[in-house]
Order: sequence, then C-alpha cells, then structure tokens
Amino acid sequence: MKTIITLLFVLFIGVAAQAQKANVTPVLKTITKEVKVSETKKEVLSKETEVARLYKFKNSKVKSALAFSTKRSKSKMA
Repeated sequence: MKTIITLLFVLFIGVAAQAQKANVTPVLKTITKEVKVSETKKEVLSKETEVARLYKFKNSKVKSALAFSTKRSKSKMA
C-alpha cells in the first residue's frame, strides 16, 4: 500500500511539473556605447634574478619535511 501511494505521489508531482506553462520569454535590450581606446606603453626593465633550487640529495630540507610520518602510519602487530 505504501509503495502504491509513493508511486502515485511521484507521478502526480511529475505531471504537475510538466503541466506548468513557461511562456515567459526574456526580452534583451541591446545598448550600444562608443568606447575610446587609449594605450599607454610603459617599458619596465627589471633585473631581478630568481634562483631555482634543485634538491638532489635525500637529506634536503624540503624532502625531509615532506616525508613525515605519524603514529598512525606505522603498521600494527597482531
């Protein structure tokens, strides 16, 4: 009985959703405006040197910080 009522309820909601008319059409108004383009070029020469570090060894600070272990990451003995 419960399944029949649930099925009828779902069908009723589906029919009611499809029965609604959506005759509202959105009206878009186009507005045209003149745009003035002004370009200013600024040449900035900066001589900043950046250093990219390459870690080749296992005992580097980055790799040792990323390879942390917690108490829960250890395996448990039975």
